[in-house]
Amino acid sequence: MWVWFHKLGSPRYFWGFSQKLMPWLIMACCLAFLIGLPWALVFSPADYQQGETVRIMYIHVPAAMMSMMIYVVMASAGAVNLIWRIKLAELVAAASAPIGASFTLLALITGSLWGKPMWGTWWAWDARLTSELILLFLYLGFIALYNAIEDRRSAGRAAAILALVGVVNIPIIHYSVEWWFTLHQGPTTQGMRVGGSIDPSMRYPLFTMMIAFNLFYVMTLIKRTRTLVLQQERNSGWVREMVGSR
Repeated sequence: MWVWFHKLGSPRYFWGFSQKLMPWLIMACCLAFLIGLPWALVFSPADYQQGETVRIMYIHVPAAMMSMMIYVVMASAGAVNLIWRIKLAELVAAASAPIGASFTLLALITGSLWGKPMWGTWWAWDARLTSELILLFLYLGFIALYNAIEDRRSAGRAAAILALVGVVNIPIIHYSVEWWFTLHQGPTTQGMRVGGSIDPSMRYPLFTMMIAFNLFYVMTLIKRTRTLVLQQERNSGWVREMVGSR
């Protein structure tokens, strides 16, 4: 397993492996969105209390979950970079940051769109909302720090430390609705379970949208990482060999 782990960490091996994987990811992502979007936004029923506003959930919930998951991926890649000095881990963290920031911003915007008709306000300094906003600042701080240092290796290590420090915010976001009095509803994952509070007519399209968002992240991550690999390895022999063969 460790041999495969270090082999995958090789930029050259990752390039070849990802090139074979990308067409399948693109097809799976497109299929998931083609099924999930109409199912969620058109064919799923309106909520008896929220009405048509409930459809925001199919974008907001996956975006919020992705915002947290991507930060954990980014922090984990940072830890791998610090411990084993694997260059690809640094690039995965750097490639994940803008994607995670985009999902976090989408979660905040859709949350505000839902909050106006439900709470009567676009924004409330609620524990969940505030900690999610802090997460956006952590993403932006990571991006700024990584691009502020000229030496790429030093930039990767400094940004990795920031990501690891900021990961403490993830359980705060997740458990904030349980730890403090909050306007935000309870964890959606509980309602997603079989027998949970979310009706199957809403649970399955929501689950499909979560799959679509995950596939989109993996697809985008690979494309961004491949670009960073080319930038970093442009003087390597295997890149020159590949360009020359074309």
